[in-house]
Amino acid sequence: MSKAKYKKRYGDRADGRRLRTFPALNQVMSFIMAKRNDACNYFSESVEISEVDRWIRSIRREGYKGLGMLHVFIAAYIRMLSHVPGLNRFVSGQRVFARNTIEVNFMVKRGLTIDAEETLVKVRFKPTDTIYDVYDRISDAVEDIKASPGDSGTEKIAGAMAKLPRLILRFAVSFLSFLDYFGWLPESILDVSPFHGSIILTDLGSLGIPPVFHHLYNFGNLPVFLAFGAKRNSYELDRQGNFVSKKYIDYKVVCDERICDGSYYAAGFKYMKYYLKNPDELIYPPEHVTEDID
Repeated sequence: MSKAKYKKRYGDRADGRRLRTFPALNQVMSFIMAKRNDACNYFSESVEISEVDRWIRSIRREGYKGLGMLHVFIAAYIRMLSHVPGLNRFVSGQRVFARNTIEVNFMVKRGLTIDAEETLVKVRFKPTDTIYDVYDRISDAVEDIKASPGDSGTEKIAGAMAKLPRLILRFAVSFLSFLDYFGWLPESILDVSPFHGSIILTDLGSLGIPPVFHHLYNFGNLPVFLAFGAKRNSYELDRQGNFVSKKYIDYKVVCDERICDGSYYAAGFKYMKYYLKNPDELIYPPEHVTEDID
């Protein structure tokens, strides 16, 4: 289905269109597993990055200072969605929606100290974006955050809510959940919410630790949480029986099983791992972009 020809219909949301041809059994699952944490699946994988590391260094020499594995993970995930757009769905109000855009969320520190404040970065992408597009948009977003002397939109809303008495705050969160259930949350909140988006990533390698399985949030509609850890070395035997040194990154994914079936997820993760191992293919836009079902 061509999104360019799509017209918003009754039942759609500001951030997505309702999937009306979704299989009946899958539609019922959001009532059986009503909360996102009821429907979590956990996936763990490793990718060998010895060649990728050398590729990143060569790209940096071309002037893309600071390009790293975070950019590669995001670009690989975006490219994966060009093949399997069903991973960009979400469940809200016990209905399944196809998200209008690719929204990647991650946290950044305002400074280099251990007690520096964190804030949300939310960047929108298109399935045709290359790794250069990813680098430019992330760099612009991070620079805007670090250059801003005040709080971001996310921090302003959280700060205002934190000042409320706890009973009123509890009611306010319940009221926001009510609005979100029916798709009535204003776009101004959706634009800054860390709980709404295609995926949230965390780079635990920057902290020097392995990845963790991070839970999904029942509030909002984030269907995927991906964490990747620090690089690690491994000594293995090659085909000739010699010991060789290889470099790996481990990553863990927690995902909402209600948006698609297991074989679809498996296909998506295979695509992502392929692009993680072959980032040179992310330099160019995809030849074809698959559209999600109606």
